[in-house]
Amino acid sequence: MKRESKNSKLTAEDIQRYTRNFWKILLGIIGFGLLFIFLVRIGLFGSLPGFDELENPQSNLASEILADDNRILGTYYKENRSNVEYKDLSPYLVNALIATEDKRFYGHSGIDYSRTITTVFHTLTGNKQGGSTITQQLALNLFAEKRERNTIKRIMQKLQEWITAVRLERNYTKEEIIMMYFNTVDFGYKNTYGIKSAARTFFNTTPDKLKLEEAAVLVGMLKGPTLYSPVRNVERSKDRRNLVMANMRNEGFISNEELEAAKEKPLKLELNVSSYGEGLAPYFRAVLKDEIKKEFQRLGITKEDGTPYDLDRDGLKVYTPINYEMQEYAEAAQKEWMQKLQREFDKQWRSRNPFTGERAKLLQTGMRRSDRYIQMKNDGASEEEIKKAFNTKTSMTIFTWRGNVDTLMTPMDSIKYNKLILRNSMMSMEPKTGHIKAWVGGINFEHFKYDQVKMGIRQVGSTAKPFTYAVAIDNDYSPCQPIPNYQQTYGDWTPRGTVQGGNPITLKNALKYSQNYASAYLINLVGASNVADLTRKMGVTSTVPNYPSIALGAYEASVYDMVGAYSAFVNHGTWIKPMMILRVETKDGTVLYENRPDVKKVLNSESAYIMVDMLKGVVDGGTASRLRRAEFGGLTYPMGGKTGTTNDNSDAWFIGVTPDLVTGVWTGAEDRSISFSNMQYGQGAAAALPVFGLYMKRVYANSKLNYSKEDFPLPPDGLSRTIDCSKYGGVYYGGEPKEPELQDDRLGF
Repeated sequence: MKRESKNSKLTAEDIQRYTRNFWKILLGIIGFGLLFIFLVRIGLFGSLPGFDELENPQSNLASEILADDNRILGTYYKENRSNVEYKDLSPYLVNALIATEDKRFYGHSGIDYSRTITTVFHTLTGNKQGGSTITQQLALNLFAEKRERNTIKRIMQKLQEWITAVRLERNYTKEEIIMMYFNTVDFGYKNTYGIKSAARTFFNTTPDKLKLEEAAVLVGMLKGPTLYSPVRNVERSKDRRNLVMANMRNEGFISNEELEAAKEKPLKLELNVSSYGEGLAPYFRAVLKDEIKKEFQRLGITKEDGTPYDLDRDGLKVYTPINYEMQEYAEAAQKEWMQKLQREFDKQWRSRNPFTGERAKLLQTGMRRSDRYIQMKNDGASEEEIKKAFNTKTSMTIFTWRGNVDTLMTPMDSIKYNKLILRNSMMSMEPKTGHIKAWVGGINFEHFKYDQVKMGIRQVGSTAKPFTYAVAIDNDYSPCQPIPNYQQTYGDWTPRGTVQGGNPITLKNALKYSQNYASAYLINLVGASNVADLTRKMGVTSTVPNYPSIALGAYEASVYDMVGAYSAFVNHGTWIKPMMILRVETKDGTVLYENRPDVKKVLNSESAYIMVDMLKGVVDGGTASRLRRAEFGGLTYPMGGKTGTTNDNSDAWFIGVTPDLVTGVWTGAEDRSISFSNMQYGQGAAAALPVFGLYMKRVYANSKLNYSKEDFPLPPDGLSRTIDCSKYGGVYYGGEPKEPELQDDRLGF
């Protein structure tokens, strides 16, 4: 017989006591939970986003630089992220996300309690699962710096996520939440954030054009961007892709036939990795960034809280006048000619050592300016250690016109190699609007980042001569006025040169043949100070001294300034500052900055037209006549221009004008002492002019650009002076003497 314990029966008093304790514990847990949630909400364990933050969640957005047709030239970014609207998402993306991350997305209000309980159970049994809804993940993406690993902190972070998720659901529609989620996710490869950047990076497309298998790859990466990377872990990514598509089939988003067909497809990536130097106009974009900062600072343009705008984070839209096709034409023309010119330059130096005598110092200067030297110095290395390192072979990538080449070379040899690479820059603008249409600041932004359009200044050579002639013409000199064309001494200055076009010679022919003697005589007639004043009025911002030698180009200027100056000739004497920016808008379309043309009348309209006519003579029979040859463009339309070559062929220039465009080209080595030894390849007509010709050939071939092929329009009030000097007879008035193939337009001092 079983023995009965005297304590085996619960009394009514025991039941009451246990019931009271149960309710105490339950209420205590509920009270503690409510207190904990309250403490989380008041920010004891970290702040929660306020109402304004929920309405305007912040994430680092790339700012976009747009061409004149709103095509993207490039971006500025801390995180390569551009937002996308829900309507621009492929249905495959949305369905893949819901099927994989949150099947009951449309049925909950931010928290899936059933899934949460299931997740807790699986976690306790050692089978860990993710339990966050899409909205909770969005809350983490938007308002948490990182996912906490400490258990206690993660619990507090989880509570913050829950509260924020519920509040997000109250403020946004389901479609907006999905859109925001896709805009905030990190794809863990080459600084790719957001679905728009991911679609471009991995498949070179846009989110709305993603195919089923492509969308599944990207959604599959969300669980682990590195673990399931289609670049680093191909098979794992493919398995994950197939799992995502199976989830879509299970949820009825795709058929079994679609699944089986898609599973057989390989991972077909079309990588298009965005970097600052890639894409069109990298030099322009680099200079533009600084210009925007300067303008915003000058005008006091800030955010509402007084902090400055950050182009890398604030998602601004920068509208520029750059024409996408013309920029492509400019870069293509540069490449076409410069690779030919570089071959000739290499031949010249192949059997000689350029770094002897004074030029040997260039290597030491180059070494001390290099990033490698600066880093080693900062690390405390001695000069002896640095010297040894610079003479030890190491793996590196060097520039060639055929593309990057990986090689083994000493850092010192790489300096020698780069010193012998010719540089080139070019800018093209519309003289009537000031709009810059193309900007090529160098030959390769990855290897040579210094901009030679606006930042670099070089000796201008004979491209300065038109300013002297413009002063004379504006003071009622006739272009047919004869002046002496022989060597004379002016004070302590005796210019050098050659006589071409006769002596005496008309102003028109003196410019046509770029005559130093005649130009030196003319500046002494009109006054060096007057020429310097006009040069400054026409936008040349570098130092222009009041010396007679400025008639021959004895000063430095940028391509940017010189193109702007020549635009006044074409624009009936009105100078317009070259414009890089049209306007800047916030991500929601609010205009922050709108550029206004900076306009100044610098020449009489008739004088400007006469100067254009004289510049036309340079192309039609003068130092730029090779522009008419097929190999240099074969251009037959009315145009003018001016060549320029400095002493020792250190700098080669050409500035060309048409009724609708003014374009400047410069060519030279990094250091002036490295140059062509002869004029055959080193003068402006050989080293710079062909780039202009090849560019304009492409421009004129594009009828959509609609640039005039007609002659330059007459000034508004017509002409009162004769410009056809052949009426007067005589060689020096308009006759065409037989000229050698090369015409010397170098500096004469």
